[in-house]
Amino acid sequence: MLKVSIKYQQLKEAERFFEILKNPSFIYLDTSVKSVADEKKWLRKNAARRKNNTEWNYSIFYGRQLVGGIGIKINQTRKYIGEIGYFIDEAYWGKGIVTKAVKLMEKDGFKKLGLSRIEILMRPENKPSERVAIKNNYKKEGRLKKYLKDKKGKMRDAWLYAKVL
Repeated sequence: MLKVSIKYQQLKEAERFFEILKNPSFIYLDTSVKSVADEKKWLRKNAARRKNNTEWNYSIFYGRQLVGGIGIKINQTRKYIGEIGYFIDEAYWGKGIVTKAVKLMEKDGFKKLGLSRIEILMRPENKPSERVAIKNNYKKEGRLKKYLKDKKGKMRDAWLYAKVL
């Protein structure tokens, strides 16, 4: 079995991230990245995001293959709360990779970043993402009405799952 690992995102990964993110099958992921240049621009800001403790973004590797991204956004009002988000290449869906990546991200969140609460939000119809939260022992806390914007700008409900120390 190949190993899942996460590492800080690097500029040289921009083309691969763009390739993954432009997939029209990503119906629950809204990204403003329109080109490899946009992705590079976004990746260049990661060091500042870490320094300012606003976001910690990682690449997901399956063996030596870059297959997706995962990150944790720090709540800027309550810096002890983080929200995990992720995406993975469609060719790797359903293999448990994101479940393992969330476990690794969570470990960093609680131990390295000193968080006491980590949340995962997803649209109610995004069953694979809900399974990731459940498999990692996150508890469903409720439905947030009109909380997330979809690709067309329409407000959508979200499930809130959380884990606390």
